[in-house]
Amino acid sequence: MKYSHIFKNVVLCIALLFIAWAVIIYPERYITTCLQGFLLWAECVLPSLFPFMVICAILIKTGMAEKAALPLKKVTGVFGLPPAAAVCFIMSICSGYPAGSRSVLEFYERGAVSEKDAKKLAYLCSTSGPLFIIGSVGVKMFSNKGAGWKILLAHALAVIIIALIISLFSKRGARQELSRTMPNGNILYDAFYGAVVSVLMAGGFIAFFCVVGQIAIDFYLLYPLEKFLSLFCDGATASAVCRGIIEATAGCRALAATDGRFTIPFAGFLITFGGISILMQQLSYLLKAKVSALKFIFIKLLQGLLCFGLLLLF
Repeated sequence: MKYSHIFKNVVLCIALLFIAWAVIIYPERYITTCLQGFLLWAECVLPSLFPFMVICAILIKTGMAEKAALPLKKVTGVFGLPPAAAVCFIMSICSGYPAGSRSVLEFYERGAVSEKDAKKLAYLCSTSGPLFIIGSVGVKMFSNKGAGWKILLAHALAVIIIALIISLFSKRGARQELSRTMPNGNILYDAFYGAVVSVLMAGGFIAFFCVVGQIAIDFYLLYPLEKFLSLFCDGATASAVCRGIIEATAGCRALAATDGRFTIPFAGFLITFGGISILMQQLSYLLKAKVSALKFIFIKLLQGLLCFGLLLLF
C-alpha cells in the first residue's frame, strides 16, 4: 500500500512537471488555450450553472429540500435509496455538473444520508443540465435544438438505468430520517458564496484541462486511442473525442465542427462520461463522502457507453 501511494505521487509529479515544462517552452500557445478555456466556461457553462447552484444551496440550507423529500420516501425506498435521492437528482438534472455531487456532499455532511447511500447517490446525481445540453451544445454548438433534446433524454436514461441497477443490487445503508432543519446563519451569504466558489472552481478546471488536452494532442499522448477510434470514425471525429475525454465541453465544440456520422452519439458519451475535467470536479466533493474514485470513473464510463448506444437507436 505504501509503495502504491509513492508510485502514484511520482507519476503525478512527473505529469505536472511535464505540463509545466510544455507551458514554459510554448507559452504563446498554451496561454491562449487557457484563455480560450475561460471563454468557453463563460459562454457555455457559467450561465447554465450559476443560477441553479444558488437555488440548490438555498433549498438545502433552509431545509426546504429535506421537507420536499419526505413524500418521496416510499418511492425511493423501492430502489434502496434514501428519501433525499429524488431531490438530489432533480437538483442535479436541473443544474448540471457538479451541482449534484455538491448536493450529495451537503446531505451527507448534514447526516441526511449514510455513507453507503451517499455512494449510490453519487452515481445517480451525476448529470449535466438541460440549459447546457440543449442551449450550449444543441443550439450554440450543433445549431440543432432537436439534437440537444435527444442527447438530454439519452443522457438522463443512461444515468438513471445504471444507477438504479447498482442500487437494487447493493446493500442498503442505515435509514436516515429526514426532518426539516431550521435555518441558521446568513443563508443568502452562504448560498451565494458557496455557489460563486463552486462556479469559479468549474472555470478553473475547464481552463486547466483545456491546456492539458492541447498538450496531450500536440505531443501525441493520445495517439494510440485516436488511431483506435479512427477504425470506427473519421480522423477529425476521433481527435475531437480524444480532446473531450480530457475536457468534455471543448470536445463537444470540436465534434460540432466535424461532419462525422457519430458526432451526436459521441457528444452524448462525452457529456455523460464527463471527461477528466468534470470527473475531477465531482470527485473534489465526492471523495469527502468516501466515494471510491476508481469505481465512480468506471460507472461513469458505463453510463457514457449506454448513452452512446441509446443515441445510435434514436
